[in-house]
Amino acid sequence: MPMNRAEVQIPRKSSRAVVLLPILFASLALPLSAGQQASSLRVLGTVQVINGKSLTVLSDSGTASAVSIEDATKLLQIEPGKTDLKEATPLALGDLQTGDRVLVRGAMAEDGKTLRAASLIAMKKAAISEKQSKERGEWQRGVGGLVKSVDRAAQTVVLTTNGLSANREIVLHLAKDVVLRRYASDSTRFDAAKVAPLSAVQVGDQLRARGSRSADGASFDAAEVVSGTFRNIAGTISSIDAAANTLTLQDLGSKSPVTLKVSAESQMRKLPPQFAERLAARLKGPSGDAPAAQNGTAATPPQHQPSQPSDQGAPGAGAGNRAGGGDFQQMLARMPAATLADLQKGDAVMVVTTQGSEKDPPTVITLLAGVEPILRASPKGGQDMILSPWTLGGGEPSSN
Repeated sequence: MPMNRAEVQIPRKSSRAVVLLPILFASLALPLSAGQQASSLRVLGTVQVINGKSLTVLSDSGTASAVSIEDATKLLQIEPGKTDLKEATPLALGDLQTGDRVLVRGAMAEDGKTLRAASLIAMKKAAISEKQSKERGEWQRGVGGLVKSVDRAAQTVVLTTNGLSANREIVLHLAKDVVLRRYASDSTRFDAAKVAPLSAVQVGDQLRARGSRSADGASFDAAEVVSGTFRNIAGTISSIDAAANTLTLQDLGSKSPVTLKVSAESQMRKLPPQFAERLAARLKGPSGDAPAAQNGTAATPPQHQPSQPSDQGAPGAGAGNRAGGGDFQQMLARMPAATLADLQKGDAVMVVTTQGSEKDPPTVITLLAGVEPILRASPKGGQDMILSPWTLGGGEPSSN
């Protein structure tokens, strides 16, 4: 996407499996007798401690539950993504490990503190990790861009993606069982994205999809989509409040001050001067004119064009980069992180932020400092081509 910090986060540590497990487990309940159903309780979470036949399971909300495994407890294992218990296999208690995800059903013991398990269905930590890794790769090989049009009847979305020398369009065909998610207005965490209908996707939105690309690269069959509305701001720093983790910019577009919040998830980088000059020269192009931005208020995630396997993920390498569609986010991700202490009043920055609200200022998703040469070369175009609010490789779109 992430999801590249606003493509929202495919997961640094993927929380995507955590998000999906309640949904997957919901259809995995073993049949219980009428008496069992009346007193049945359930615990969903991650195994923290195993002591003989006693477990401690930590829920996603942080609640620890004591679970007792009985001789009659039905123990099953199922692969992530599977929803039919016919595909589950028996699990030996000795094969259960800390870090495994489990759904436990049973009744409360007489002590009122321990759940006596009637059934336990587990997804192994290693299997979840493998699935997350696979999906991260799929997101990173996916497509991202600015929504140009939406055809709800045809179930298609046209994206505009920006390269160094030209814009290009790609048509997304949504699969029948496509999963559509929408980022929260104040977050780019993938696990905060909610399932939403296609009607929620609007022209100008950021969108990222995983699936399969056509041979000519003009279309893409999307299996999963995440979208959201974000802001791009270019300006100079007028003040920094390190104690409050905020900074105020003089927006070059609106000519007005904008206060931004920096969070633990904010991705900040400072370009070395020579690197910034090289980017500025490329933005100017052979004619000396920078390509025009299509939308000054939204950043378009750079499109990573197909390349040879040895080139994938390498900044400045591969056929895609030679074609003018290199993945700037991958280049930026390899640069040293910056902090508020590295910034000074008067520095020029380009920022991708959340929308913010009346109560809360916009939160920095990606901040790029050291961009004076780029803004001189292309005050709007450079911003649209280099910054993206997607961190699908770092938070999953994000696992986050």
